[in-house]
Amino acid sequence: MERPTEVRIRPATPDDAEFLVRGNAQLALETEELSLNLDRLRTGVQALFDDPARGFYLIAEVDGTRVGQMMVTTEWSDWRNGVFWWIQSVYTVPEFRRRGVFRSLYAQVQAEALEHDGVCGLRLYVDAHNEQAQAAYRRCGMHETGYRLFEVDSVIRRPGQ
Repeated sequence: MERPTEVRIRPATPDDAEFLVRGNAQLALETEELSLNLDRLRTGVQALFDDPARGFYLIAEVDGTRVGQMMVTTEWSDWRNGVFWWIQSVYTVPEFRRRGVFRSLYAQVQAEALEHDGVCGLRLYVDAHNEQAQAAYRRCGMHETGYRLFEVDSVIRRPGQ
């Protein structure tokens, strides 16, 4: 597959909401075999636009066509007296995978983080079985931590819980 000539990254706007909803739904289905409630998901995407303190989305485009997305939220670290930017809801349209879309999104968020004095680092979580994504994150210079993720999820029920 030929690499795109240019991946353009821009902030998402409310006009991108349906693309984000579809991307998030596909992400959940492909990586965790979860079928998300689209009404709840749509409301969740809109909530971020309604309250920018929650975070922001970036959109990747090739020749004016949306091909990828990334959401960034924050977590305060008292140890570092700063915030981590959490990379979430990363999705690339299948026919544009392995063409630099994630790398371009990551480079943009990394550059923006460096411009904000209070940002102490970038973090993300990934499904333990998603080896392709893990390899992409390593290629961008990220490394696995010694932390494990624990949660109580009162919305999405997974098999065996």
